[in-house]
Amino acid sequence: MSDLDQLTRSLARNLKRWRGERGFTLDVLAARAGVSRGMIIQIEQARTNPSVGTTVKLADALGVSITTLLDQEQDAQVRLVPQSQAVRMWSTEAGSSTTLVVGTEARGPLELWAWRLMPGEGSTSDPHPEGTVELLHVTEGELTLLVEDRSYPVPAGTSATFQAHVSHGYRNEGVEPTVFTLAVAIPPAR
Repeated sequence: MSDLDQLTRSLARNLKRWRGERGFTLDVLAARAGVSRGMIIQIEQARTNPSVGTTVKLADALGVSITTLLDQEQDAQVRLVPQSQAVRMWSTEAGSSTTLVVGTEARGPLELWAWRLMPGEGSTSDPHPEGTVELLHVTEGELTLLVEDRSYPVPAGTSATFQAHVSHGYRNEGVEPTVFTLAVAIPPAR
């Protein structure tokens, strides 16, 4: 199955799922998104690939991110996103581009961190409040992501997201520096 076919099926499954969770009929979603009912039916049946604009309209109407609509694996505590699964949203012949590497449905404060870990070093974190989500993208080296009792190798070019209300940490078990960007989405205070 091609990447495009896999993306089309993921979009179909997720659009149907989120429309159902929101209790939207086809007509209600069509009116909210400004997209024809027929187009939504074709998307949900994986018979067409909508434009980026149409996908954005549907995501906005459902109140979810584009990442959520295109996500190929839902409901995992930790979700690794290899570079091959990042979504290229647009590009030009001159070489400009934008790529959605990873996203989440978190609300509340959001922090962005730049990390550099030298070989053999690491850092651990106590659990954050329930609902906290972390997203990271490794640009150099390989990160070992520790979540509870499991370790996940995250090589350069790969992104990950996980629920951070459990013990977690980051290690560089390689021989070269590891560089990554980390975003922390904290739920609003109650």
